[in-house]
Amino acid sequence: MESNWIEKTESFLKGTFSESAWLSAHPEDRDYRLEHSYRVANIAKTIAEAEGFPTAYAVIGGLLHDIAYCEEMKGEADWKNHGRRSAAIARPFLESLGLPPEGIRDICYGIAIHVDDEADFPGERTPFCETIGDADNIDRFDAYRIYETLQYLEFSKMKLPQKKEVVAATLEKMERLKQLKLATPTANRLWQQRLSDYAAFYEKLRAQLDNSSGIQE
Repeated sequence: MESNWIEKTESFLKGTFSESAWLSAHPEDRDYRLEHSYRVANIAKTIAEAEGFPTAYAVIGGLLHDIAYCEEMKGEADWKNHGRRSAAIARPFLESLGLPPEGIRDICYGIAIHVDDEADFPGERTPFCETIGDADNIDRFDAYRIYETLQYLEFSKMKLPQKKEVVAATLEKMERLKQLKLATPTANRLWQQRLSDYAAFYEKLRAQLDNSSGIQE
């Protein structure tokens, strides 16, 4: 039954994205959002298995957490609301699967709060519900995101001083983020490992940039 729920959720996600006029006009965004949703679902699965949470619910929540990207987001308000909007889109689908009401409640609440910690319906902020947002945050600091961020910033086109500023600011941000505590021991372990890997890349990049303008003493 649970594998069938996940398969149907995958089909629903892919179908919703493929039928979206907005994403059809922006295929790169569609592909990225689908790939990101799978990564978040897999991270949520890892956390759930280690922490004893319902694994299928965690996977489903990860797959659907950003489904509102099927709609155009016209500004920061739309972006900030996309967790709540994703929960609203997900709920009738989850009901059609025949999930237990408490499962639907927890999945939707986790999806709703994953952006700004706010839902537009009652719910309890349990470690399971926070797992969806934790998995989303963990995926923000992987190898692909390093590439994507540097590409977005047009890092290769920057002058050397500006490159150094970007690297220094990123490393400072990593130190601040290391203080953030996630909802479970497993999520915290994954979080710290991702941040360490991310910072290690930028430490190497900083050393390389330091060697790019003169002979070191």
